[in-house]
Amino acid sequence: MTALATDQDFQAQTQVTDEVLAKLQQYADLLVKWQAKINLVGPDTLPHLWSRHMLDSAQLSALIPVNAKVVDLGSGAGFPGLVLAIMLKEQGIDVHLVESDQRKCAFLREVNRVTGAGATVHTARIEALEPLDADVVVSRALASLDKLIDYADIHRLSTGICIFMKGKRWQEELTEAQKHWTLGVRDHPSCTEPAGRILVLNKIARL
Repeated sequence: MTALATDQDFQAQTQVTDEVLAKLQQYADLLVKWQAKINLVGPDTLPHLWSRHMLDSAQLSALIPVNAKVVDLGSGAGFPGLVLAIMLKEQGIDVHLVESDQRKCAFLREVNRVTGAGATVHTARIEALEPLDADVVVSRALASLDKLIDYADIHRLSTGICIFMKGKRWQEELTEAQKHWTLGVRDHPSCTEPAGRILVLNKIARL
């Protein structure tokens, strides 16, 4: 795992501008503040916030097309969707965060307001929301790959892609998913989880 102790380490790794870094620091500060009241992330991950959450999310930025409509399913504390909204705002991406927990949505809206990220927060269950017609669907730590593709199928355009962050069981999950879906698959190593992969799926069709 890439160890990042501070926001400056994060900037050195990602080359974000000072302006973007300042917004991500605002995000981090709010996360620590709200974490005392509601459980947004695993408490043991807070000391590793810049690597475990910020960098983990930021590594997807190179895979997002300019001007894409991005939907983050089960956004939770905003990883990866809200980080991407902050980092890629100047590239014209339109980020939608889908989260059913009202308290987490209140947190997302506050970070969105303070940072000017420009994301849209939907307080709803994934399957209850009107289709969002996304170019890109992203998700982290929400469900099995098979289930994620099922959820994404509701909200992606037929030409849309999925970018999912999976852990050490990614190959087993992919094998299982391919029993129900035809998939174009590219996998990228994760810079924060050596055994994990970032899966980029296209040409998705139900068998």
